[in-house]
Amino acid sequence: MSFSRLVRFVPKGDDSKVLIGEPVDSQVDVGAAVRKGEDVEVNVYSGTSVLDAGSPTGNKAIIDRILSPVTAQEAGTIRCIGLNYKKHAEEAKMSIPEIPTLFLKPATALADPYPALTPIPKHTIESDSADYESELAVIIGKNCKNVSEADALDYVLGYTASNDISSRASQFAQTQWCYSKGFDGSCPIGPVLVSKEVIGDVGGLKVRGLKNGKVVQESPLTDLIFSVQEIISFLSQGTTLPKGTVIITGTPAGVGFAKNPKELLHDGDEFVVEILPHIGSLHNVMKNEQ
Repeated sequence: MSFSRLVRFVPKGDDSKVLIGEPVDSQVDVGAAVRKGEDVEVNVYSGTSVLDAGSPTGNKAIIDRILSPVTAQEAGTIRCIGLNYKKHAEEAKMSIPEIPTLFLKPATALADPYPALTPIPKHTIESDSADYESELAVIIGKNCKNVSEADALDYVLGYTASNDISSRASQFAQTQWCYSKGFDGSCPIGPVLVSKEVIGDVGGLKVRGLKNGKVVQESPLTDLIFSVQEIISFLSQGTTLPKGTVIITGTPAGVGFAKNPKELLHDGDEFVVEILPHIGSLHNVMKNEQ
């Protein structure tokens, strides 16, 4: 299967369907265009999953709703790397780790981009500690175990954007992070899956986080402490990473809790994770859980 950029979506005119395809315009920022209400035309593929997208059918469709590139069932347990940007370690006043710091999110954390709303869990609202983390996500394309760094990219299907929504009060009350970062809907990903061939060296990517239009995070991926190859090799030792596994690779400096004054997330706030070139904008609108 060969592709450049795949989007999983519900088409206009038939909300009973979920389709896979490539945007007709190879340069369009799918997330930003759909958020603006623009029509994004897609060449529809024969498959029902980005893990087996099939081939172009010759049919076209317009995106109504963007979905996460993989389903929760395909993703399974989400692997997450903490403290993986040098400047983020500095702002957190923590030493540079010698090995990757792993925490996990359950499959129920996986979520779609806007118009799906991103929840602030009811029990965390009083602490006013919801925070954003703009991240590059890696999707594994075939089962992966005990791989070397040299072979690690052979197992990558592609890349997308993610937002590691976190409850800082819960995080700082414990020594591990799975609880505070694992709430339902706390890992939206999208808008498109870009092939590793199109991306090439991830060091050529730049990530930005924008809260209500204000840039709060901005970094080249050259600030990563552990490369994608190092991360995949490390995570695969003694452990199978099944096809469809999502790995989020850490966030750059500029997280809300580290700012003065703090830049935390509240009901109605819009946060955008932008990774350029190729991937585009993941839009999330926050909503207090009722």
